[in-house]
Amino acid sequence: MNAPYDGDRAQGTGGPGPGQGAAPGTPVPGQVPAPAPAPDHDPYVQDAYDYDPYRSQDLSAQDPVTEVLYDRASHPPPPPGTFQEPGPLYAAPSAPSYAPDPRVWAQTPPPEPDGPSRHLPYGDHATTTQFVGVDSLVTNAVDQQPAPDAFAHLYRDQEAAPRTPAEDAPVAAPAPAKPAGRAAGLLKSSALMAAGTIVSRITGFLRTLVIAGAIGVGTFNDTYQIANTLPTMIYVLVGGGALNAVFIPQLVRAMKNDSDGGQAYANRLLTLVVVLLAGITTICVLAAPVFITMMSPKIASDPQQMDVAVAFARYCLPTMFFMGVHVVLGQILNARGRFGAMMWTPVLNNIVVIATFGAFIFAFGGFTTSGVNASTVTPEGVRLLGLGTLLGLTVQALAMLPYLRDAGFTPRLRFDWKGHGLGKAARLAKWTFFFVLANQIGLVVVTQLATWAGSVAEKQGHPGTGITAYNYALLLWQMPQAIITVSVMTAVLPRISRSAHDGDAAAVRDDISYGLRTSAVAIVPCAFAFLALGVPMATLLYAGSGAGAQNIGYVLMAFGLGLIPYSVQYVVLRGFYAYEDTRTPFYNTVIVAAVNAAGSAASFFLLPARWAVVGMAAAYGLGYAVGVGVAWRRLKTRLGGDLDGAHVMRTYARLTGACVPAAAVAGAAAYGVTQWLGGGVGGSAAALVAGAIALAAVFLIAAKRMRIDELNAMVGMVRGRLGR
Repeated sequence: MNAPYDGDRAQGTGGPGPGQGAAPGTPVPGQVPAPAPAPDHDPYVQDAYDYDPYRSQDLSAQDPVTEVLYDRASHPPPPPGTFQEPGPLYAAPSAPSYAPDPRVWAQTPPPEPDGPSRHLPYGDHATTTQFVGVDSLVTNAVDQQPAPDAFAHLYRDQEAAPRTPAEDAPVAAPAPAKPAGRAAGLLKSSALMAAGTIVSRITGFLRTLVIAGAIGVGTFNDTYQIANTLPTMIYVLVGGGALNAVFIPQLVRAMKNDSDGGQAYANRLLTLVVVLLAGITTICVLAAPVFITMMSPKIASDPQQMDVAVAFARYCLPTMFFMGVHVVLGQILNARGRFGAMMWTPVLNNIVVIATFGAFIFAFGGFTTSGVNASTVTPEGVRLLGLGTLLGLTVQALAMLPYLRDAGFTPRLRFDWKGHGLGKAARLAKWTFFFVLANQIGLVVVTQLATWAGSVAEKQGHPGTGITAYNYALLLWQMPQAIITVSVMTAVLPRISRSAHDGDAAAVRDDISYGLRTSAVAIVPCAFAFLALGVPMATLLYAGSGAGAQNIGYVLMAFGLGLIPYSVQYVVLRGFYAYEDTRTPFYNTVIVAAVNAAGSAASFFLLPARWAVVGMAAAYGLGYAVGVGVAWRRLKTRLGGDLDGAHVMRTYARLTGACVPAAAVAGAAAYGVTQWLGGGVGGSAAALVAGAIALAAVFLIAAKRMRIDELNAMVGMVRGRLGR
């Protein structure tokens, strides 16, 4: 065995230790001897006030038991003929023949030659003899597993083959690699999801552009929008909200507590979703006329529009089944730390829909030439668009299967639901159902009012002022939220759930604060960008839809600043879901839906038909602003009265202060370019570029002077990446 003394013996000496051929007290070349004790000094009393009371540098002062503990197999003695006979104990040391090499930390002795050494007693062989300590002989410690030597790093260099003095020179050990921190892991996961979401949103915009180019943005597109919105609304109502908010914490707990890593629980959940959605989808397809009448009495009053809307709905409603399968499979992957699949597979859906409407343009011509509407569209055209929409969601759901196999999950139908925690999740989902119900009631009210106002405004010569304009502007407005906030919080939510389960309120608070401040760096500037540059954005993107593009821009401007409370609300509600509290989000959503519905109704009755939808967009943001105030206070109380509010508010206030002058300059620049070049495609593109450059320049200058830490960290990270 090796003893700690071996490491001490090697340090600070220029020659061998006691067990290497030098008896205690023998002078060693290159070593400064310890001073001899005074004659009247008690030999059993150490010099307590000496600079080295334990004689760590004096070989003669070390414990003689170290000779017994010395392992000659690891540190062989010098070869025969090099041993120096010990002299008198108190004789003056002989002068060294040469000075020691100051570069050498601990010189490695030469290897033991073949044959016995005269320094080994009883003629034992140097390469086979092992020495054990007295304690081992007394206590039979040799039968036990030896403990790791804590001092091994001190003499590890001596275990290697002999090297030249230059090779033995001390070299600074490299710093150990530090494991990736929590923020680094989150940034990596968020970056992967953000990349997928960006591509998905870009292809989603291309899809809306192709749809607008094929069927316009007027009342005919309104019928398609209502039919395509129905499956999403029903799916979210019957289970989508529960899957996203309730079952993720339950999946995390099952992975943590179940012996199979939560695989059986996930399969039971998947089976439950498949059975539930299959039955609901069948009922909804049969009841399609009822849903169309509920969504838009104005469309239902026109027989031609009603027939087209019902036909679209019967093709689109089955998509809710594949939507649910896609979501539950994606949440299973998210609970296992695989975040990319759920963000990347919607790209396939967008590609299929783009190809479908592209084929419609190829067969029937674009909207500017065909002027297609509910009375002129053919049954073949309706069938093409409906089947293409259904095929897109089918491909999106089936594309999750390879990701599941890669994650080691095998989907199987399991009907043993009782007694496995699904009842608890269902009870939690009860309040999520009411939450979604309140939200969907508000959406139904907005849809009814927007389709009515759009129909009236189109007859007055103002197309693009109905539910299509509302949905297209909403889709563009939600892009920063989906790319930044959702990506960050999807990575953070499983960890928040674990912290809440462990009762660590401080960790939950820190993660909520992190999500708010990190997302604000992009959300706040984007909100002001929509306010300043909404019109050139819409006229550039939807130029192929005709004159209705400018009205979409006005709706986008009205949405603008509401993006800030919309993003904050999303983050704050995840704190309640982590504690399995779905009742508080329900009450909060009732407030948001009530304010939104009241504001939309006021806009419908008080504003002209052309501007009614613009007012509804502003009411949407107002509702979330009121909801954030209520949710913030409740979550602050839940976390013990501390939500890091001062830090969060300071970040948002500084970002807003930097964005106000930037938006003013950007809006003025875009307006000037539009007046100079016109509102066509070229003029809109130039206005958008000029406004974006002005907004970015002024914002960065102002933010730098305000010393916004989160923005500086992001800029530094980007510079570091580019520097590579």
